[in-house]
Formats: sequence, structure tokens, C-alpha cells
Amino acid sequence: MRAIGGLWRWRHNPVRRTTDLVEAWVAAGALLLVLVVAPVAGTVVGSFVQDALLRSVRDQQSTRFEITATVVKELKANAFVTDPDAVSGRDARSRVEADWTAPDGSAHHGPVTAALDTPHPGDRFALWTDGEGRPMSRPLDAATANTHAVLAGVGAALCAAGLVEGARRTIVWSMVRRRYARWDQAWDRAGPDWGRTGTGS
Repeated sequence: MRAIGGLWRWRHNPVRRTTDLVEAWVAAGALLLVLVVAPVAGTVVGSFVQDALLRSVRDQQSTRFEITATVVKELKANAFVTDPDAVSGRDARSRVEADWTAPDGSAHHGPVTAALDTPHPGDRFALWTDGEGRPMSRPLDAATANTHAVLAGVGAALCAAGLVEGARRTIVWSMVRRRYARWDQAWDRAGPDWGRTGTGS
């Protein structure tokens, strides 16, 4: 709105300089670009990320299986755990040695993380594995994928707006520098005679 107001203010102003009008047009153009380019960039990036994440959701849900494992014993805190991905801090996790049967029917035994506060031998817990029984993280769900896509779209829109504003500031800064340079040149020409009797007559 300031850009539009600037254009209106300089339209018939007798002290208007050409650079004043150019600055106002640059500001109006930047505002228009922010209103058009930023939403388009956000929509395009958000859609691209959503498509990619939803493909990942489908792939993970078709290749990861939730099976039931049995605790053999609890492991010490520094024991090695074959957990391919970091687990969420929302759930209590314990390191245990467990037995489980893979979807392909093969038997497995080894250290894993279990969603148990105080695991005891014989306790049963849910474990995500691939088709061959290797421990995997929980598959990504559609709601989480959509949230990430929205965040990516908002981030892209903000970046686009920031780039446009950065370009506007760079153009205005360049114009102001040229204006100051012209003032310096004019002052250098007028300076030696400034204030002398008869100057300009």
C-alpha cells in the first residue's frame, strides 16, 4: 500500500525527481511480485514435497511391518542398539535384547529399542521390521507428510518474498548511491564559488 501511495504522491508533484518515481514503481512492482510469486512458489514447492512424501509413505507402509517381539533381558544404557533411525522423545524407550519372528517366518534375536518403561523378561512389545526381520523405524504417516509439505510451502513463500524484497532494496540502494554521487559532482562544480559575491550572475 505504501508503494501505491508513493506513486500517487509523486504523480503530479512539482519537486518530483525521476528517481523518486522510479523508486515508487520499483516498490509497487515488488509488492505485486510478493503477492503473486510468493503464493505460487509456496504452492509449487508444497505440492512437490507432498507428492514426494506421500510416495515415501506408500513405500514405507508397503515394506515395513509391525510384529510382536518378546523381551529376553534389559540391556545397559551403553549397550549397542540396532535401531536405524532416531526414535521420538515422546515415548519411553528401553534397550532390550529380544526375540521376534520376521514376516517371512525367519527367527531373529538381538538388541532393539522397546516402548517399555521397565521391561522384564517375557514382556511383549510392538516392533517395526522390514520383510526380512531387520528392525526399522515406524513408517511415516500421511498426516505428518502433509504437515511437512505445508511447512515447506510456507518456507518457500517466505523465501520468495525475501528475495523480492532483497532485490528491491538492492535496486533502491544502487539508485541512492548514484544520486549521492551526482550531488557530490554538482557540489564539486559549485563549491569553489559558493558564497562569493556575484556567483551565478
